[in-house]
Amino acid sequence: MANKLWEKNFEVNAEIERFTVGKDRDMDLYLAKYDVLGSMAHITMLESIGLIGADELQPLLQELRTIYKQAAAGDFTIEDGVEDVHSQVELMLTRRLGDMGKKIHSGRSRNDQVLVDLKLFTRQQLRDIVDAVMVLFDELIAKSNQYKDILMPGYTHLQVAMPSSFGLWFGAYAESLCDDMLFLQAAYKMTNRNPLGSAAGYGSSFPLNRQMTTDLLGFDTMNYNVVYAQMGRGKTERNVAFALATVAGTLSKMAFDACMFNSQNFNFVKLPKECTTGSSIMPHKKNPDVFELIRAKANKLQSLPQQVMLIMNNLPVGYFRDLQIIKEVFLPAFDELKDCLQMAAYIINKMEVNEHILDNPIYDPMFSVEEVNRLAAAGMPFRDAYKTVGLEIENGTFRANKEINHTHEGSIGNLCNDKIEALMKSHLDGFGFERAEEAERRLVNPTQQ
Repeated sequence: MANKLWEKNFEVNAEIERFTVGKDRDMDLYLAKYDVLGSMAHITMLESIGLIGADELQPLLQELRTIYKQAAAGDFTIEDGVEDVHSQVELMLTRRLGDMGKKIHSGRSRNDQVLVDLKLFTRQQLRDIVDAVMVLFDELIAKSNQYKDILMPGYTHLQVAMPSSFGLWFGAYAESLCDDMLFLQAAYKMTNRNPLGSAAGYGSSFPLNRQMTTDLLGFDTMNYNVVYAQMGRGKTERNVAFALATVAGTLSKMAFDACMFNSQNFNFVKLPKECTTGSSIMPHKKNPDVFELIRAKANKLQSLPQQVMLIMNNLPVGYFRDLQIIKEVFLPAFDELKDCLQMAAYIINKMEVNEHILDNPIYDPMFSVEEVNRLAAAGMPFRDAYKTVGLEIENGTFRANKEINHTHEGSIGNLCNDKIEALMKSHLDGFGFERAEEAERRLVNPTQQ
């Protein structure tokens, strides 16, 4: 059995080890390739300050690139008896390069090592979430433009209220994603700061060059104060969780609408057959399971910030093992949200719209405000016009005029989708993903300059 990095001259009780390790080894597989990236930057910096020889750096980097490729391909494993991803990487290096492999931990603690792993992992996952949001955004804008002239009832209190349109409905969720993108951008910028060199939260007596590792890893800045760098553990996850939760909130609301509009009582939209399921007893059923599962998963994701806060909210400064548990709820959340976004984009693309909803006279009262406005525009006081139309509805004499003319910004006749697209582009331009991508490319493929 491999020794623990911290192990002295006694063995830990097996049950204690089982309890304290928990799911950490499984969670560490999410971080494997990022742990290697952090080590590549760290040892490059160590060589520059004389803690690793010039003749040692290249063999170490070459082996780390090999391990990186394994991790990126999903072939990295943590062996039985090895405590975590950091120990596994160091063990692999030591097997291949001898004592040289033992030098990579100088000037850092597992605390700042896992911090940088989490930061590198999270910023890549946020990039993936942004890409998935954009696919759904583009589908919603396309559908909004396609069906901009198809009217549907708008509701308040689940009562038929005023004319709306599918252009408005699809476009509303597109604009909601614009605001969600601001949360993602803020989360990315808070994440993209380098904690490496803070060690256990109090720095190191080695003359570390933290700006060098910041640049090598493509971070925007470093977490300057080493105590705050360690305090960022948990805070980063909480802030990112809020960004994920706001995207999930948009998805959940849209999924509820879609389930309702797909029901026979509404019959506003038709979902693709491959996205529905049947009943074991009712042959007519076509259930909107995809949107129901999106709704449930998205609602679960909206609890993520609270889960993170409840784990970390009463911890003082410094590292505590409680933080390990955050990984269990945080790391898998990205894949779940990406899955929901991808499914939503697919089903929105295939969704068919009922273009004859208003043939049903039950929706005629939604044109009452249009008639009130016509009377008011012709000179009748608004309150008199309101009363006149109200009495017609009560008497059953109201006749809906379905010709409407809404022209102001953001209305049925002026969706402003071009403005919404421009807003989204401005948010996207604010991320600055290129710096991180270029830094990773340089570390992994230095010959491709």
